[in-house]
Amino acid sequence: MAFIEPVPGQAQKGLGTITIVKLLTPAELDGKCDMYAKVIVPPLCGIAVHKHEGNTETYHILSGKALYNDNGQESVIEAGMTTFCPNGETHGIQNISKTEDLVFMALIIRK
Repeated sequence: MAFIEPVPGQAQKGLGTITIVKLLTPAELDGKCDMYAKVIVPPLCGIAVHKHEGNTETYHILSGKALYNDNGQESVIEAGMTTFCPNGETHGIQNISKTEDLVFMALIIRK
């Protein structure tokens, strides 16, 4: 069963408030993953660039358009595209739409 965990602000000092819909509980993830979730980012909001240590993170974009920062290299990504941030590297994502939510799946796997 999915449960909704609203995030009031950003631990990574991003812009605005995002919503994380965790699809599996920590027990269901069995210590192998830190998170498997659907993430909803309102217009002009985002997750600031942050470093992954001890894990990797994959985003799969379901809808919307974003500016993705991969270790300082920025590119526009959209629905159907997938990103991967290896252990020890940095990434961040910003919704560049003024009207549409950015929706993506996020998977954080422990190393």
